[in-house]
Amino acid sequence: MTYWQRLIRPLRRTPHGPIIQLSPPEILLLGFVLLGSIGTSLLLLPAASNVPLSWHQALFTATSAMTVTGLTVVDTSSLTLFGQLVVLGLIQVGGLGFMVFAALTVLLLGMRLPLAQQNMIRETLNHISFRDLKRLVGLVIVFTAVMETTGALLLAIAWVPEYGWRHGMWTSVFHAISAFNNAGFSIWSNSLTQEVANPLVNAVITALIVIGGLGFLVIGELSQFAAHRHGPRMLSLHTRIVLHATFWLLLISTIAIALLEWNNPATLGGLDSLGARLQAAWFQAVTPRTAGFNTLDTSALGDATALLTMLLMFIGAGSGSTASGIKVTTFVVLFLIARAFIRGDAEPSAFGRTIGHDTVMKAVSVALAGMLLIFTSLFVMTLAEPDEDFLALAFETVSAFGTVGLSRGITETLSVPAELTLAVTMLLGRVGPLSLGYFLSIRQTRGIKYADGQVQIG
Repeated sequence: MTYWQRLIRPLRRTPHGPIIQLSPPEILLLGFVLLGSIGTSLLLLPAASNVPLSWHQALFTATSAMTVTGLTVVDTSSLTLFGQLVVLGLIQVGGLGFMVFAALTVLLLGMRLPLAQQNMIRETLNHISFRDLKRLVGLVIVFTAVMETTGALLLAIAWVPEYGWRHGMWTSVFHAISAFNNAGFSIWSNSLTQEVANPLVNAVITALIVIGGLGFLVIGELSQFAAHRHGPRMLSLHTRIVLHATFWLLLISTIAIALLEWNNPATLGGLDSLGARLQAAWFQAVTPRTAGFNTLDTSALGDATALLTMLLMFIGAGSGSTASGIKVTTFVVLFLIARAFIRGDAEPSAFGRTIGHDTVMKAVSVALAGMLLIFTSLFVMTLAEPDEDFLALAFETVSAFGTVGLSRGITETLSVPAELTLAVTMLLGRVGPLSLGYFLSIRQTRGIKYADGQVQIG
């Protein structure tokens, strides 16, 4: 049976009758659809909002939360405590991944993990080997709990004295979970703009965003490396690429944003101190990693800064993390391909290791698929919103694809067709790269090689 026959045959007959056979991406997509349906239904309840939500508002909010995006057509502050709890639950489940929660349930029941579930978790976390699979799943849960708890306690130092014990703690917990899961949801209408000069809040939020965007494989390897227990003497190529790319992207983008916005009175130019300006530039460089918080008015950013932010949103963060985008590893592989061609190298390489042909093809495919999705969504958006500014629509579309949540201030004014387009883009942006990577990994290579042909490029 060929790959395509196996792909389109969801039913298989066994001695006990027909059973449904779905691939891991299909199960993940169905899981998100089910989760979104539950979230939408809960948000439609009168107890969820002070102002009744329409079906498309509830659907958009649930989709944005479970895909950890942060785009909103309804002010989160208008939701009741119950409604905010629903949003927070969707963020947590969507951030960790539906399949990780399913695996944890099986582990708690003391059942043996089936191979299909092992495959799902392996693909979700970009895990290389099945060995220590249960340990890695446990690490995901424990590390997430530790980081979110630590972040909430640190934020409480700033917010409990200001807002009181009850509201201050809830605000701290909500923003810590939202930040670590790279969601960008805030219970304040203006996100974190009022905290632009608060060094503690800025440091905690950006740290949670960056760590949550590294990927659990990187975190697991770093923990083993630090403990020197059964850990490698040298970090893997994947981990080194993620760490180096993260450092340089953050450094370069911070400097670029500072230079571009330094004299803009509506952004950095409106801040008094040098420290506040540098802090705001750093935050603005971190948040496009698919977090979506903002301490500056995003709609006031210059066009050049907006374009740079769109590039950062498209790239995203690490594979197997709470973030989306095409991933930094994909971006680095594309850069290495271009560098190898310019230098005349036979194959792309990094840190003394050759990048395999399959990895190269997968990176190109993921990047092209992402660009095609953005183009298609933006095309529909321009039809649905013919009077809207094109840059604002493009910014919104890329933000939805990267599940970022940054906006130029047009989300709440969009029509229903535009809302639904963004909702689909958010969902595909979340599960699309994983699904494409999975299908490329299991495909059967055809043993056919044709004669070389010359095609003019450029």
